[in-house]
Amino acid sequence: MAQLLSGKVAAAAWKEKIRNQVIERLAAGKTRPHLAAILVGDDPASRAYVRGKVKDCEEVGFESTLINLPATATEDELLHEIRQLNANPSVSGYIVQLPLPKHFDDKRILLAIDPEKDVDGFHPDNVGRMALGLPTYLPATPYGVLLLLEHFQISTESKHAVIVGRSHIVGSPMSILLGRNGKLGNATATLTHSKTPNLHEITRQADILVAAIGKPLFIRPKHVKHGAIVIDVGINRVDDKLVGDVDFERVEPIASAISPVPGGVGLMTRVGLLMNTLRAADGRG
Repeated sequence: MAQLLSGKVAAAAWKEKIRNQVIERLAAGKTRPHLAAILVGDDPASRAYVRGKVKDCEEVGFESTLINLPATATEDELLHEIRQLNANPSVSGYIVQLPLPKHFDDKRILLAIDPEKDVDGFHPDNVGRMALGLPTYLPATPYGVLLLLEHFQISTESKHAVIVGRSHIVGSPMSILLGRNGKLGNATATLTHSKTPNLHEITRQADILVAAIGKPLFIRPKHVKHGAIVIDVGINRVDDKLVGDVDFERVEPIASAISPVPGGVGLMTRVGLLMNTLRAADGRG
C-alpha cells in the first residue's frame, strides 16, 4: 500500500512551526504578520477558500483582513482597494482571490499589486525572481507541494519529475522549482501538456509525477511507473464529489506514495501562502 501524503498531517506540522515563529517575532518586538484578502462576488468555492485562509491566520497568530466587494463592483473600485493595501504599512501581504468576475481584466489587476506584497507569487516581478533563483515569494501551490515533500522527507535530488499541465499558476513554476539547484530541487524536470504526444510513455518514466492538468481522474495506471511518487494537484467536482486529476483508487496500489484529494495539496497551498506572508512581514529580501 502506498504511503499517504496527507496534507492535513503536513499542514498541521507546518502551522505549528509558523505559530512558534510568530511567538518568537512578538517576543523580539517585531510586528505581527498581517494577511489581507480581497474577494469579489459570492462564488461559493472562492468564499470557502478565503474563509479557510482567515481560519489559518487565526490558528498561527496572524492578523487578517477580508475585503468583500459585490460582483457588480467596477474595475476602478477594485483598483482603489488594491492601492489602499499597497499603501498600508500594517499589511504584510495580500491576495486578490481568483477567479474574478468576467468583466475584470485579470492582467491589469495583477500588475497593480505591489510585488513586495504579492504573497500569491503571481506578479511577473516575482515569477522572474523565482526563475532567476532570487529571494521572492513562490507561487503558493507549487510551494505547498515542496513543503509537502519536505514534511514527508521525500528527496527530489537526481529524480525524474514529470509535471502534467503547464499553467502559470502550477505546472510551469513547478518545473522550475524542481529543476533548480538547491533544496527540494536537483530533479530532472519534464513539463508535459495537452499537446504532448504519447503522454503515458513519458509519465511512466517519472519517479515523481505531478498531475496538474485540470481533468478529473485523467491519470490512470497506464500513466504511472511502479513505485512512483504521485502528487495530485487537481481538484474537480464530479457529481457533487471532489476528485483529483488522478484516479486514486486505481493508481494507489501502483504508487509508493500518493497525495489524496481532498485533504492533500489544497491544504498545503494555504500553508504556502502563510509562509509567504511570514516572509513578507520582514520584506521580500
